[in-house]
Parts: sequence; structure tokens; C-alpha cells
Amino acid sequence: MSLLDLPAGAWRATHPPASTRRPRLPEFERGSVWLVGAGPGDPGLLTLLAVRALEEADIIVHDALVSPEILDFARPDVELDDVGKRAGRPSPRQEEINARLIRHARRGLRVLRLKGGDPFVFGRGGEEALDLAAAGVPFRVVPGVTSGLGGLAYAGIPATHRGLGNSVTLVTATDSRGELPEDLDWAGLARARSTVVFYMGLRKVDRVAANLLAAGRDAATPAAIVSAASTPRQTAIYSTLGELAADAARFDPAAPALIVVGEVVGLADALAHGDSAMASLAAAL
Repeated sequence: MSLLDLPAGAWRATHPPASTRRPRLPEFERGSVWLVGAGPGDPGLLTLLAVRALEEADIIVHDALVSPEILDFARPDVELDDVGKRAGRPSPRQEEINARLIRHARRGLRVLRLKGGDPFVFGRGGEEALDLAAAGVPFRVVPGVTSGLGGLAYAGIPATHRGLGNSVTLVTATDSRGELPEDLDWAGLARARSTVVFYMGLRKVDRVAANLLAAGRDAATPAAIVSAASTPRQTAIYSTLGELAADAARFDPAAPALIVVGEVVGLADALAHGDSAMASLAAAL
């Protein structure tokens, strides 16, 4: 039987209005911690669980990359605890952040640990979850859109594309010492038809490019730097691997920024025109 065969009003009777069909979300219990990804910046990329946590949290322990527009979803009386790590400025050590989460939860608060992107993608969410588990504090992990995927999409770059990119690798360009990791497999990262996205590598773009070239990646491979992805401040530099360092020095993009290398970057010229802001940016560069 099709919808056309049903008596008038039957479909409406068996399918209540959307307002009554919304999914039941889990309760944010007092004395618990939610580790939540806020996405790359655009508030529209928040998940339903993230919005629920923002609306109910008693205290929000947030990173520097979480925008005021996202914090606007919180209650007016919420307590804010800024633990953002900023280059050249004093900031809490990770161990202290973990201890704060435990202390806040033991006060009986609903604790929202809010991170840019996804808490388990270069967000140290795993370290925080392990300490919470060891302390016996209930917690929930709420994934977010990581900038290495969502941020690329806002710049008109698909992470994968048939015939151009059959895999994508997310790489940190900064280790615990603030240096380029010594154990990166540059030969593997230089493999053809692979898209490589480097986080936290803006000030190391010359070394990243040089290592990929030395490992055999073609200098003509399309490459880009996407700065402040998905925010009103987003900018992008579209280049090639061989020219990327020189273009970065010329345009001086601001952090936070992603470095992306792969044939998929070549699609940005066409795909960026799907959004007027992207089109203006592509025309400017």
C-alpha cells in the first residue's frame, strides 16, 4: 500500500508532528563530565548532544579555540573555566586540567569539557577520559567534527575523491615538546593518491613540505593552507607542494591552520564556488 492508498489524514495520524518525534537525549547527570567536541568553529556544526550539554552544564572547561558564538548556547549563570593553551602565554598543564575536571565533578556539578574539533583527534580527550575513569567519575564522550575533515569541506576540498584520493591521513605536526615529531613515516605520507592533513604545523610548513618532497612526493602536487576553518575569519591559500612554503611566507596566514596535501586540493577551484564566501576568497587568491 502506498501513501496514495491511505485514507485522508491517516499518514498524519500515524506520524505525529516533528516536535513530538524528536529523539530522547541522555540526561546530563550531576557529578559527571561530558567530553564534547565543538567542531571547527561554525556553531551550525554542533551536534544535538553538544547543544544539550551547553544548555545544561553548570561549569564549562573550555579551550582557547572555542568561539564566543558557541559559548552563547550556555546558560547565563554558567561558570566558565578557560584552560586554553596559547603560544607564549602561561596555561594550565594537562595534568592540572584533568585534576580540575575531577574536582568540579566531585562538587556535584555537571561538568562540560568543551574542545575545538573532536576530543579524540589531537584533543587529549583520551588522557582526560583515562584519568576520569581512574578516579571513578562518570563521563560521556560526545564526538565533534574535526577540522581536518570539516574545515577542508568549508574550503572546497573533499578529503577523498574517486580517482584522486583513496585515503586520508590526519597528522600532528607538533609533539609534546612543540617540535615536528621525529617518528613520522614520511615515505608513507608521500604515497600517491593519499590526502595528508597536518594539524598544528603552520610554523613548520617549510619543513613539512621539504620532508614530503625528499620522500618522493611530486612538487606539482596540489596543496593548501586553511586558516580559521569554518569561521568568519577563514582564509585559504591554494598552491602546490613545491611552492607552499614560499606562498605561506608571502601571505602569512594566521593560526590555527591546517596544511593539506593531495590531488583533491585541485578540486577547490570548482567546489569553492558553491558558497559565495568561498567564491570571493578563491577570486582574491
